[in-house]
Amino acid sequence: MTALAASAGSAAADGTATQAAGGVGSLVQSVDWVAIAPPTLTALFALIVLVADLFVPERRKPVLGWIGIAGLVLAGLSLLPILKGDRTTFCLTGHPEVCSYAADHFAVVIQLLVLGGALLTALLSVNPVKDQKLPGGEFWFLLLSSAAGAALLPASRDLATLVIALEVASLPAFALVGIKRGDRLSSEAALKFFLSSVTATAVMLLGVSFVYAATGSLHLVQVAEALTHPDPRLDVLAKTGVALTLVGFAFKTAAAPFHFWVPDTYVGAPLPVAAYLSVVGKAVGFSGLIVVTVEAFPSYGDVWGPFLAVLAALTMTVGNVAALRQRPDRAHSAVRLLAWSSVGQAGYLLVPIASAAYADDAAHAIGSTVAYALMYAAVNLGAFAVAALVARTHRQNRIADYRGLYAAHPVYALALGFFLLCLAGLPPGIIGLFAKVTVFSAAVDAGLAWLAVVMAVNVVIALYYYLQWTAVLFRAPEAAPESGEAAPAARPRVPAALATTVGLTALVGIALSGAPQLVLRFASGALL
Repeated sequence: MTALAASAGSAAADGTATQAAGGVGSLVQSVDWVAIAPPTLTALFALIVLVADLFVPERRKPVLGWIGIAGLVLAGLSLLPILKGDRTTFCLTGHPEVCSYAADHFAVVIQLLVLGGALLTALLSVNPVKDQKLPGGEFWFLLLSSAAGAALLPASRDLATLVIALEVASLPAFALVGIKRGDRLSSEAALKFFLSSVTATAVMLLGVSFVYAATGSLHLVQVAEALTHPDPRLDVLAKTGVALTLVGFAFKTAAAPFHFWVPDTYVGAPLPVAAYLSVVGKAVGFSGLIVVTVEAFPSYGDVWGPFLAVLAALTMTVGNVAALRQRPDRAHSAVRLLAWSSVGQAGYLLVPIASAAYADDAAHAIGSTVAYALMYAAVNLGAFAVAALVARTHRQNRIADYRGLYAAHPVYALALGFFLLCLAGLPPGIIGLFAKVTVFSAAVDAGLAWLAVVMAVNVVIALYYYLQWTAVLFRAPEAAPESGEAAPAARPRVPAALATTVGLTALVGIALSGAPQLVLRFASGALL
């Protein structure tokens, strides 16, 4: 909401200047409430939860979570009227084609990903909030606030709104990571996340200021036009601004060398929050990266294209090699492996964006990133959901703790095995294989053969640790020390919300694996 207000104020101010110069146009703007409904409804329910927390007695605090879930469902349903992707608002009064908010196909698909990921995170959080005695009101308010910023960002079409949306999505996430009061790991994770993020934001703001100084505008359309024929005296300033702006979004995507906060943050945060960061946090970073490169800086592809290509190669290599080194008996090794895996997956997601700088059809390359992101979101959230199940009986959450999971919970073991095979790109996870081939093709079509080779090597590296973890699921449980016989598998009750999360993500993964072309066809309409 703050970002929307800032955009409206910016547009109104520019409109005033236009009217003063040309004497035309109206200062009264009409707001398309249908277009801005997804982030607005999410923010509204965040405020409802915050106020309700003051009056709801302690024993009834769980109702706040269901209010938040209802809000996310309504926000998701509000996407239906804007599926055509042809609505804009907060436009300059003198230039109706220059807008601060665009509910286009790209924005709608990313908002679906964000709100769907936030909804699954909310379902995953219902029991941990109660079991770990987390402050319910604060948790649900922060989650919805962050989701509102994340839903706003892909529709933002000026640099000011992009930065504000990015911070609205990030600031509540800091508090969510450190919400386990008195927990050393949680506090340490929140501090690392906060300090590194603030540094990246400062660098990005410096870049935005350079771009504004070089172009005289914050609206992406006008920035792109100004950079097509820049003042030669300001060319170095503009290129520096483009590079620094990309650094901020690279941090949000957990791209190397801006990834160092990821493992400790995922381990210290509540598991649902780690799942949220791995999916929605990445969606925020990648959507922002796509918007600024393709919309604002297309003429500077010679700057951001090589930068992102090298970043993609470095990120996937660092992530996969680090994941390969995780010891199964180390405390929290399961979450650490998922954290490093998410870094490696970020490298794959960067490949089509880098390819867009070289490809004849940049839109096709961006569609590959969107398709991969949709696959990754579903299966990675599913993997975290099964990890949350194991964490209920094994607080250390080591990979070794998953031994014998098939004996105790065969359905959940099969689900986790399926999710891991999807991430590895092996059958029956056909959607994972299809998504990787799509990304690989984008690099080849753009003439980035060296990047395609690096990706192929990293896919092979990743196969080892994904298959190693999958094999652990189906081994016999460890023998009891006294008798030498296999210890009986514990069968605790699985909470309904957790079972629903695993079921939904598995159904999405199976459906996409059955018809993988659907996700690419869907993503092909998600272009700027």
